[in-house]
Amino acid sequence: MIQFFFENIDEIPISTATISWLEDVIKTENKKLGEINYIFCDDEYLLKVNQDFLDHDYYTDIITFDYVKGKTISGDIFVSLPRISDNAKTLVRDFNSEFHRVLAHGILHLMGYKDKTEEEITVMRQKEDFYLNVFANDM
Repeated sequence: MIQFFFENIDEIPISTATISWLEDVIKTENKKLGEINYIFCDDEYLLKVNQDFLDHDYYTDIITFDYVKGKTISGDIFVSLPRISDNAKTLVRDFNSEFHRVLAHGILHLMGYKDKTEEEITVMRQKEDFYLNVFANDM
């Protein structure tokens, strides 16, 4: 089950097409859906999560907490909506595209993809692009 929560920020609509798309990403990677919680928040809320749980003192767009067991994908994914908006402007993308990229990014982390090295970042971006392009017509 994929659930969406909002902390310190106005709710935005999440379409059933987006939920189906995320489920398809998981199926395509030969994984099973467990419990995934997306927690949408503002920059300050996510900064506090970053400080309290990861001992990092900087803003980010996403933090993923992995509760995966075997092939069953579960976790909490914290997402800063203002950071997505700012990144979309900086990268000259529309909000919807950047929003879905970040949603996929969190799921990909739960499936074991990393983004610490240049090589890992390249693979992560290729996966994000693949899923954005493959399922773009469905959203």
